[in-house]
Amino acid sequence: MKSCALHDGSVMENNWVLGIESTAHTLSFGGIYDSGGLIPSTSSMIKPEEGGIHPREAADHHADIAGALLKKFLQINQLVLPDLSSVSFSQGPGLGPCLRIGASIARSLSSAHKIPLIGVNHCVAHIEIGRLECNCDDPVLLYVSGGNTQVISKLDGKYRVLGETLDIGIGNMLDKFARVHGYPFPGGPIVEIEADKWRSLNPDVDLMDYSLPYAVHGMDLAFSGTMTAAVRSIANGAEFGAVCWSLQEHVFAACIEVAERALAHTGKTELLLGGGVACNSRIKEMSRLMCQERGAMAFTPANQYCVDNGTMIAVLGKLTLDSGYSTELEQSAVNQKLRTDHTRVTWS
Repeated sequence: MKSCALHDGSVMENNWVLGIESTAHTLSFGGIYDSGGLIPSTSSMIKPEEGGIHPREAADHHADIAGALLKKFLQINQLVLPDLSSVSFSQGPGLGPCLRIGASIARSLSSAHKIPLIGVNHCVAHIEIGRLECNCDDPVLLYVSGGNTQVISKLDGKYRVLGETLDIGIGNMLDKFARVHGYPFPGGPIVEIEADKWRSLNPDVDLMDYSLPYAVHGMDLAFSGTMTAAVRSIANGAEFGAVCWSLQEHVFAACIEVAERALAHTGKTELLLGGGVACNSRIKEMSRLMCQERGAMAFTPANQYCVDNGTMIAVLGKLTLDSGYSTELEQSAVNQKLRTDHTRVTWS
């Protein structure tokens, strides 16, 4: 065990786990000490001047920035690679070219330093960083990100998907809506800003005045029809800010409704938000109000742990390794279609 003496004579453990996140637009390095302390991520996100994310362009961005970004991460956190005890990476789901960059970096570090390699499920990593950061036990997770929208609960050693989007992830939908109206990626924050601005000037307007199709389909969700109707409303003369507000209200309410059904079905009393859209203040407020009304508790990790980040990959990597599992080199191929419920929860 490598350690060093502090000024007060105590000993600090140096060993740490590296997490590499590269599923889509963001390359991120983060970590966790073997003793359990989180190491904040250093990240770089591609921001195209127009349009959405092209997988090959994003992968090129990751490859170009990787060396400098890792060096920056090490310098900021005063870490050295000789103290690295294991390396974990997002094995899926995600964009294939992007996933392969992260996997290649992880394999190289694992081989060079002769340390364990752990491929992890990106979706499950969002759950585990939230559980750790928020100190919640057995929550229902409302996972709202760019490529995914799922309501998840643990049962019989796996995180089971109780409901999910049938078409497009909620984050991608918000980005696409903004892009149609001339805003570059990421468009979701623009929608939130415009919605808040309009609502502050029009506090008494009824939602029925800007009604859109509702996205709930049983326990599942479908957002494309809601987005199409929102685009059509603007084409017919509605204010952009008004439609941003209405769009958020409708799709967030749909997500919260399905999450509440999941709480009722499972009997659980904790709701955890995860994914990049969980940074949105309105969906946080909706989840808090719903949980308050039904005697449950709502949790959301800090924004830095809602967005894609390397720290969450390190956390799940450490949990996996501590439970006795690692990834052999020949089993380290990426899996673009890896699902939340494909991963067995071996760490309780």
